[in-house]
Amino acid sequence: MKWIIFSAFICLVIAGCAQLKSGKNSSEKPKSIENMKNKIVKSEEEWKNELSPEEYRVLREKGTERAFTGAYWNNHEDGVYLCAACGQELFDSETKFESGTGWPSFFAPLSKEAVEEETDISFGMVRTEVMCGKCGGHLGHVFNDGPKPTKMRYCINSVSLKFQKEKE
Repeated sequence: MKWIIFSAFICLVIAGCAQLKSGKNSSEKPKSIENMKNKIVKSEEEWKNELSPEEYRVLREKGTERAFTGAYWNNHEDGVYLCAACGQELFDSETKFESGTGWPSFFAPLSKEAVEEETDISFGMVRTEVMCGKCGGHLGHVFNDGPKPTKMRYCINSVSLKFQKEKE
């Protein structure tokens, strides 16, 4: 009987450790030390002082703006979309497409380092959250129902972005 209880305990510990891996593939290489040096780390008080209340709600508290209300869902200008919190370049207008969702949608970030992804199980759903690769600010979510060539749809809150128009 003790052996069965001990075995069950070991199984629970192993299962708990597996969940801590945050859903990332164990064959992925760890982030480079150089990439970690470039991370922006601030207290929540510092973020509150630097961001508008709506920016703070979305970027730091993982909120969502209402569809069709953001500044960039219908933007068709050429340029680059930056993180509203830290200025990191995130998406190029060439990857923006009309998804019909009411949020700016992109089929790819500028680079792998520009954004980070993490499993989000809030609201009884399993989704993939997208965060700024530099400051960790919540940007939105990514879905696998986008156009070619990636078939991905990065559905991003306008309030998480700043737009830098292409110089003519």
